[in-house]
Amino acid sequence: MTSIGILGAGRVGANLAAKLSAAGHRVTLGVRDPEDTAARAAGIAPQIAFTDQRTAARTADVVINATPGDTSLDRLAGLRTELSGKLLVDVSNATRDAGDGLPGDLYYPGSSLAEQLQAALPDTRVVKTLNTMLFTVMTAPETLATPPTAYLSGDDRNAKETVTGLLGDLGWHPAWIEDLGGITTARATEAMILVVPHLLRRHGFKPFAVSLAR
Repeated sequence: MTSIGILGAGRVGANLAAKLSAAGHRVTLGVRDPEDTAARAAGIAPQIAFTDQRTAARTADVVINATPGDTSLDRLAGLRTELSGKLLVDVSNATRDAGDGLPGDLYYPGSSLAEQLQAALPDTRVVKTLNTMLFTVMTAPETLATPPTAYLSGDDRNAKETVTGLLGDLGWHPAWIEDLGGITTARATEAMILVVPHLLRRHGFKPFAVSLAR
């Protein structure tokens, strides 16, 4: 059992919290208003704890960034002390919205949110994954007709091995996980998000993943 703090209680964070908790991990959701969020979530996932984001980061062994990507860097840089020595799993994409509210451009062209986080948090082991799919696929990859791919980017091999184990708890088979290498490879997977708005406009919010076919 791993102590996991998830920063952000939107659809992505709540979805991951429910599946990881069901897998036996001790999960805490870090939110801006813990009491209000816990009240709204009462009866849905009683085993999940709610607290502020600083406490969630400080008390967990593994922290998952599920905050909006365009504000993640400022939020998490302010938690440098709490995240020191921790494994940070970044599943967010930093984009600028187009007129219809869907991603239109990268927030960090020539770089990536994951690289920016690693630079701002040098004492934290950052691993990028799960950012190339609709949030429902993160916890139910088996529902797609074609096996999807979960990419891994990170400088620390042991951290990526830990994340691979957590992906297994989310339903990802080892053959579906592709380790791309160091944290700089995250700019490739984050750029994949630019394909997504075209898919959503054409097909709606149907489950999908931008995957590797062999």
